[in-house]
Parts: sequence; C-alpha cells; structure tokens
Amino acid sequence: MRPFIALLAATALAPVTALAQEAYRVGLSGALTGPAAGSYAPAIEGLQLYIERLNAAGGIDGRPVELIVLDDTGEPSRGATNSRRLLGQERVSLMINASLSSTFAPMIADAQRAGVPLLFASSACPAEVYPPAQPLLYCSTAFAARYDSRATLDFVQEQAGTDIDLGLVAMAIPLSRGEIEAAEGLARERGMRPQAPTIVPPPTADYTPFATSIQQAGADWVYAWAPWVTQVRTVEALRRLGWEGNYIAWGHIEAEGELARLRDANLYAIGANSLFSENLPVHQDIRAAAAGSTYPADQMAEGWIAGMVVEAALRAAGWPADGAAVNAAMQGLNVDTQGLRGGPIQFTADNHFRATQYYRVYRWNGEAVEVVRDWQAYSVE
Repeated sequence: MRPFIALLAATALAPVTALAQEAYRVGLSGALTGPAAGSYAPAIEGLQLYIERLNAAGGIDGRPVELIVLDDTGEPSRGATNSRRLLGQERVSLMINASLSSTFAPMIADAQRAGVPLLFASSACPAEVYPPAQPLLYCSTAFAARYDSRATLDFVQEQAGTDIDLGLVAMAIPLSRGEIEAAEGLARERGMRPQAPTIVPPPTADYTPFATSIQQAGADWVYAWAPWVTQVRTVEALRRLGWEGNYIAWGHIEAEGELARLRDANLYAIGANSLFSENLPVHQDIRAAAAGSTYPADQMAEGWIAGMVVEAALRAAGWPADGAAVNAAMQGLNVDTQGLRGGPIQFTADNHFRATQYYRVYRWNGEAVEVVRDWQAYSVE
C-alpha cells in the first residue's frame, strides 16, 4: 500500500529546487486528516495520481507539474495558513481547495488579493462560481446546489407522480440544510407533500429518532442531500424500523461501494459522476493508476477530473504560467471528461461551474449496480 499521507507531507515540505523553478506549480489545501478526511482524502489521492501519470508521460510540453499538498484538517485557520504559504512562499499559479466549506472564506480572500485562480475540487461549489461568476473562482466538483434537487425531484416525479409524501433529510450544516429547504419549496411547487426537513446533527450516534419521525409522518419517498454518513445511516435506521419506501441519496464518492454493500433495490443514488461498474476505459485507467493506493479507485473520480482541469488549464496558459495567464485560460476551458461525467466541463467568462450539468441515477438490481435513468442534461444559467 502506498504511504499516501506521508508522501504528501514530504512533497509539501520539500525545498524549492532549481528543477521546481522550471515546473508548473499548483498548490492544494485539503482535509487529509480530521473528521471529514474520508470524503476528501480519496479525491486528493486521485488528483495526485493523475499528476504523477501526467509527469511520467512528459508533463506539459516537457515541463513537470509540481503539486504541493497541505493538510488543513477541515479547519478554517489552517486553510488560511496554507493559502498564505502556497501563494507567498511556494508562489503557485493555481490553488485548489479540497476541504469543508468553512475553509472557503480565507482562501477566497487570499486568492483574490494575489490574483491567483482558486479551483474547488471535491469540495462544494460556492455560489460565486455560478453565473454571474466572480473572477478567479472555479469549481469542478460534481454536486451543485439547486440543480441537484431539481434533477432529483424530476426523477421522483417520473417514478411516482406528485401525489406523494416526501421526507427530507439534511445534516445540520448550512450547505446541506439550505439545499434541503430549497427542495422543500420545489416539492410544494410540484404539488408534492414535503415533510418539514429532518435535520441531523453531525455527531449523531443513534439515527433511530430521526428515522422514526420520518416513518410516522408517512413518507412514501425520502430525499437526502447531506454528507454520506447522514444519508446512509438514516436509510439504515428506516429499514430497521420496517419502512419499505423509496429513498434517494446524493451519490457521493462512497455511493458505489455502499449500494453494493446494502443491496437495497429501493435505495437510489443520483449523481453527476459515472460509476466504475460501467468499466469505461477511463475507469480502467484510474484502477491501473490506483493499484496499491490507500483508497479504492472508485472513490477517486473527483480527483481525476480535477487533474484533467488542471492539465487543460496549464496547457492553455502556456509557459511561463503565472496566475493571470492561468486565469485567462480557465475562462475559456472545455475539458473532455472521457465519460466520468455526462459531458464536458465548460467554463466561460461569467460561468465558472459548467455550461451543462448532467445527472444519472443508479441502484442495486439484485445482482449488480445498474443505471436506472441515463444522463439528463440541465443548462446552468
């Protein structure tokens, strides 16, 4: 097994050599350790593997990409310290956030002061990347507030119509709660009967009380948009109570393995990343690169996609690539995701999320994870 955390720490602390001065320099602050590491560290490793593969193939026009990774444990103060180091001491031309939303504000402020683009990769996409986007802020992450709930409710309506009681589940954090509250409004507009959202505190040992309230309210379907632990523990608690309804969760990086573990035909995962059960050539590439790694390959798609965006941005910027050149290049980026998404990631001057967002729905069919609804496209405006 590759010593992932130790390797990253060594990379981050290495002195700047003469060779490094001839490399494209990219810096990342992410939750490698701490409570949220399970949702971010696999993506960071996927990005590292992509850059290693890129460098082994000759880098970008013969120049390597130096990826400097610092651990912020999901803490805002450490994120701020990391961004100051990456922009000041390391002098990166592109910075990446792969951490909790609480780390966003200081990193955004530092990036804007330095004139260096900041890419959110595996972390939630902040509102500032949607049209009209703020300068210097970009996002390659799959999930998207408001669009996710719209696509989910479209699917539920296709399956069950609108004459349903809809349970709603969020974690007690601003992003999750805000999205589920928005879903409540969208459901009412469609004529569904949404329950008041069930808000689950992050340090929860027993999900039974929350599941009981959903069951007693008579939910036919439940929609959860939260970190995976909240989503899966809630449906497990519902099943223990004997609830037999349909449950749809956002397809975070853990989703594929969990669908296979739970083998629940009424549990659906909706997401913007293709699952590795499809075994596309790009999935095979990631599996090959991930041999002996810390995390399973099927949790690395977000990092691999971020690597695609980084490579495309640096190639388009050319050499030497300072922050201004990389930012200019990113405003016209069109990245082929090779099937990891339903289409390309396209940035424009006023849209730093993507022109079109694609969704797929999966579930366990009794033998394997299958596609229930193929890619559906939504214009991002």
